[in-house]
Formats: sequence, C-alpha cells, structure tokens
Amino acid sequence: DVQLQASGGGAVQPGDSLRLSCVASGFHFGSAHMSWVRQAPGKGPERVSTIDSGGYSRSYLDSVKGRFSISRDNAKNTLYLQMNSLKPEDTAVYYCIIGFLEPWDLRGPGTLVTVSS
Repeated sequence: DVQLQASGGGAVQPGDSLRLSCVASGFHFGSAHMSWVRQAPGKGPERVSTIDSGGYSRSYLDSVKGRFSISRDNAKNTLYLQMNSLKPEDTAVYYCIIGFLEPWDLRGPGTLVTVSS
C-alpha cells in the first residue's frame, strides 16, 4: 500500500523558513520522480517542484525559484522541500506525490503551511 506522509508545516511570518519532509513507503522510492504540489484555499493545485529519481535534475514553479529547494534521501525514502523567504502567497496545503504528470494523486492529509504577519 503506497503511503506518503508529509510533515513540517506550520504557521510562520513572512520571510521565515520551513523544511517539509515526506516519508514514502509501499513502492520503490529510489526509482521514482517525486514532486511537491500545493493547494491554496479556494484554488486549484499547482506543482511546486519536481526532482528526478537520482536527485540530479530539479524543476521549480517560477514563483518559488530562488527561494525553495527540493531534495531527497533515497536511503531514508524521504523527500524534502526547503522553503526560505516565505510569502503569504505560499500559504497552502503541501502534498508530496509520485511523478509529476496530471492528474496528481494528492494522497493523505498533506501538511499545512500558513504565512501571515
């Protein structure tokens, strides 16, 4: 059974940082592209970042380039998203997903990030 457990969200102020983690199980994590997708209140989901199976290639949503960094530890079956210089528009529930193609499978509760002064 595939499980993706995202954590690390919270309520922070603009300019703060957070590091999200996602522990994966039930599939061969080390062979899969992985992505972070977020969904803001009242809006559709958007793909924030993707990393290839070996961690060599990364892509980012334009609005987070230079602020967010995706990484992975295949030995720990864990995906990360380092988020710096957070802005109110980054407020959303963040999900980790397998792959990057739509439709995205937003499995589990995700982790809520709230950026507000």
